[in-house]
Amino acid sequence: MATFDISSLDQNLAVAAKVKAPDLELHDVRKPPFQIYGLYNPLTEPVFKRMPTEVAATVSAGVKALHLHTAGGRVRFSTDSPYIVIKAIMSGVSRMSHIPLSGSSGFDLCLDSPDGRESRYHRTFIPPVDMKEGYESKIPLPGKGLRYVTINFPLYNVVDALYVGVAKGSTLGAGAPYRNDKPVIYYGSSITQGGCASRPGNAYQAMVSRALNLDFVNLGFSGNGKAEDTMLDYMAGLEMCMFVSDYDHNAPDAEHLRNTHQKLYDAIREKHPDIPYIMLSRPDFLASAHGAERRLVIQNTYHHALDKGDRNVYYIDGESLFRGQFEDCCTVDGTHPNDLGFSMMASALTCVMRRILQEGKAK
Repeated sequence: MATFDISSLDQNLAVAAKVKAPDLELHDVRKPPFQIYGLYNPLTEPVFKRMPTEVAATVSAGVKALHLHTAGGRVRFSTDSPYIVIKAIMSGVSRMSHIPLSGSSGFDLCLDSPDGRESRYHRTFIPPVDMKEGYESKIPLPGKGLRYVTINFPLYNVVDALYVGVAKGSTLGAGAPYRNDKPVIYYGSSITQGGCASRPGNAYQAMVSRALNLDFVNLGFSGNGKAEDTMLDYMAGLEMCMFVSDYDHNAPDAEHLRNTHQKLYDAIREKHPDIPYIMLSRPDFLASAHGAERRLVIQNTYHHALDKGDRNVYYIDGESLFRGQFEDCCTVDGTHPNDLGFSMMASALTCVMRRILQEGKAK
């Protein structure tokens, strides 16, 4: 059967395979003045990754594979170039039936205020459908003068190298600052990793980050967020300003959740006694025959914390997340959120985190 090319009918859906910019200058984002966030030792590792390979390999085969996916990675900088080009080197392409290539393998671009307090989506660097080992893409910028930029890395793909291109002679400088020196750490499942957002900036952590100007690290591992001891020890040793536990989905059953959920809380609290600790139950509550039993496990951890005198712990009931007139439109498959579902998750987390910040409970 022949492949149908929609761009032959609608040029608005055409994706260029090569960039046309004769005055282009490419710059490696691993070098100044670019600032990379959300990735592990990005200036020295041979490929971008979310945690050390030697640790990931001891957790599970799944985490070893997925730690190379760049969910939550960002690069920030400023420029007065009239356009921005990316050249991404990617060893392989993740192709899935239920998440667009623009989300799994694409980059998207946001324009920030100089102080970082505002950040708004502008355009997406969309991969060509036949991409094999990376791609080039160009986005024009509106107006003139210095713009502050955030580029979000792909959610479900390996990125070996990334180059940013600007017009020859353009200014390149540092990006907008985040409000926090230490990141929010998110731990969880495929939902946490970003499945199935249409673009990286629509994963819920990225939405929260834009709303509150918070740096973050995404440690969501599709099908592999199971709170293994090695993973707990690694996360407890990280610097963080908040911790979000969102792995309900990947615990094989309620008993596994019962054996690990409070243990995760205790491990983080031992090393970080004062940070805000947020725990979520699964958002697709009604899709699970054991949703109530699993939720009770999470609620028990929450009450365990309160009983110990913890007044910086927070619980978000997953059953409350997908609500409203279009609550049946929040997922792509009954489980994984689409952009609407992620926006509802982000709204709930933003509400809690804004209160935490206003009360000065996050350092």
